[in-house]
Amino acid sequence: MSNLLTASELVAAYSSGEISPVEATEAALRAIEERDAEINAYCLVDRESALEDARASETRWQQGNPIGWLDGVPTSIKDMFLTRGWPTLRGSTCVDPAQPWEVDSPVAARLRENGLVLLGKTTTPELAWKGVTDNPLTGITRNPWKPELTPGGSSGGSAAAVAAGMGELSVGTDGGGSIRIPASFCGIVGLKPTHGRIPLYPASPFGPLSHAGPMARSVDDAALMLDVLALPDPRDPAALPPPEGAYREAVRRDVRGLVAAFSPTLGYVEVDAEVARVVRSAVQALDEAGLRVEETDPGFADPKEAFDVLWSTGAAQWLDTFPPGSEEKVDPGLRRVWQQGKTYSAADYLTATGERAALGILMGEFHTRYDVLLTPTVAIPPFEAGHEVPPGSGLSGWPEWTPFTYPFNMTQQPAISVPAGFTSDGRPVGLQIVGPRHSDDLVLAVAKLLEEVRPWALDRPAGLR
Repeated sequence: MSNLLTASELVAAYSSGEISPVEATEAALRAIEERDAEINAYCLVDRESALEDARASETRWQQGNPIGWLDGVPTSIKDMFLTRGWPTLRGSTCVDPAQPWEVDSPVAARLRENGLVLLGKTTTPELAWKGVTDNPLTGITRNPWKPELTPGGSSGGSAAAVAAGMGELSVGTDGGGSIRIPASFCGIVGLKPTHGRIPLYPASPFGPLSHAGPMARSVDDAALMLDVLALPDPRDPAALPPPEGAYREAVRRDVRGLVAAFSPTLGYVEVDAEVARVVRSAVQALDEAGLRVEETDPGFADPKEAFDVLWSTGAAQWLDTFPPGSEEKVDPGLRRVWQQGKTYSAADYLTATGERAALGILMGEFHTRYDVLLTPTVAIPPFEAGHEVPPGSGLSGWPEWTPFTYPFNMTQQPAISVPAGFTSDGRPVGLQIVGPRHSDDLVLAVAKLLEEVRPWALDRPAGLR
């Protein structure tokens, strides 16, 4: 079977009997065997468990009784989510694998309840702290398009697995761009939904910045996966009520005639010329398709200082719970964030929280005039793997090259990255679509329009075409 099938196409093939969940799972496992030694997207693969899940799904399909819209689809899960029976090491040598692993996070529980086949867990930088994917435990994860490049992060393993055909779907986390950055760098779809739309447990130390979300090869697949992941869980007190409708249906709403703001720089970002060219072309295609696009900036200054306070204090609080001696074992960059977080006071944290709230209010008012905001997802194309910042760039940390993503963690808005095209040397570029809070259906529908007018389904890394 082809590795080009989306999850939606795979489910249709299950229904017709053309393909079985066992065949699809075996194909995904073969792809992992063939490609992951180079890409390093998985930190754990459970072949026997996956095939057992696939056989159970096959029986349900044969009996005409699938238990969900994605029953039997091979799926991976980022190694930040508790997953019963598997260690959750979070890319750290400081976590003891020899302990009971008996609890499913809400994400893992919903995937099991809806019959998805769990292949294994994907790589993350230690504690998901940065926008690229390497860690002291499993090493460097690479980009399927060009293995010398980074896939981005922190959900880089998930993005690389999906892009390389090593499973149709994955679930990532996003506290400052960690779904959207690798989605852009790997040429896939990555959605950060409204905060609370997908329940989290345990609570993230990064607090209101943290989101979970689907990563997929099509917008329809992301919508289907959101239908699964958005189901309620009592362990998250910040979780939203169940959605009123199905995202798999709302994704097809007509958005022509709606008004989109296109901000190529947010008013302050220096953007790579090729990224700017690719994104502008995609935005023009949306405008020609009937979305009314106006070029304007939302009108806020770079909130990086406030983000740094919120991010580093969350990391410091988490790392302070680690065993004595951990400070010498963690990623050196994470150690710097740990030390930085300890320098801030409660007053500093409250001031940053106030700035976060003010930014949310500003964007709420902005969306009374514009239905969605369009920007580049990342200011630069993928760069050399194994580095936090592009070598020779003079940058000091990952937020400096991804200023389009973290503001919308602070505002808790839904934001999706969709493939916009490629640089002249074949590096993927993403377009970010941001909507007002609770408008996950809208950002999916605008993304679907772009997918229809600029189809990317046949653009796949070498060996998958």
